[in-house]
Amino acid sequence: MGHHTDHFPILGIQEFSENQLQGCHLLFNELHGERSIDEPHKHDFFIINLFEHGKGSHTIDFTEYEVGNSQIHLVFPDQVHQWVIEKETVGYQLMISRDWFESFLPSLRFSASYYQSHPVINLSKETFGTFLYEFQAIQKEVGEEHVFWEVIQKRSELIGLLVSKSVEGTFKDFEMYHSNPIISKFLQLIDEHFRTERSVSFYAEKLNISANYLNIVCKKNLNASASSLVQDRILLEAKRLLKVSEMSVKDIVYDLGFYDHASFSKFFKAQTGMTPSQFK
Repeated sequence: MGHHTDHFPILGIQEFSENQLQGCHLLFNELHGERSIDEPHKHDFFIINLFEHGKGSHTIDFTEYEVGNSQIHLVFPDQVHQWVIEKETVGYQLMISRDWFESFLPSLRFSASYYQSHPVINLSKETFGTFLYEFQAIQKEVGEEHVFWEVIQKRSELIGLLVSKSVEGTFKDFEMYHSNPIISKFLQLIDEHFRTERSVSFYAEKLNISANYLNIVCKKNLNASASSLVQDRILLEAKRLLKVSEMSVKDIVYDLGFYDHASFSKFFKAQTGMTPSQFK
């Protein structure tokens, strides 16, 4: 390994595409038979693994999950993972590059932190079939002589929506996430005020509770701090504005209540790994 300051090798998507161009947005990969990644490592891209037949274990951010039949496993950029997959495994992978991932994320509908605490989703046979159809359609498109990236991007967003649809019925704490009155009111207040209000105490006051208690509720139910929820919302808006609005970065900085371009850039890069203009 040599002296790698970060203790995990980071694999860029280029290392997976032997003959593909540098400007690769998405890769399709089939898994057959034994695989093992003994060294934990992290990727700078997003991976959706669809297991048809699965046996083995998959460790994501140091939590071990069993690999089973008809499952989806999500690995986010910068998450550390390793796996040992036994030989009867059959699966498919979509690897979505960092720049595409940022615009793909809204199609997952719930916060990234929610999926990170539930990276494995069990599917019914029928739902598995729906996913497989979409994966194979992407595989076919990626194999064409002239790749129509826009179609692939839309298909991957559809897969994101299907993931969020299958999550709704799966996890018990999904209810907690959406039915805890403090949480849902807090998220609603964030939506209304995130442009002007960053401080947790502002929201706590509106909810008639202490900032400390609000933080405890968020940690307990969402596994995230109250302030990170505010930041997530600012970031989501920044991404949307950069992607779909005609606004200049200068206007966005002003719109989102940042002091100056530098502070916005620093915030954005810390969250996404790229500058606002790279993202745009």
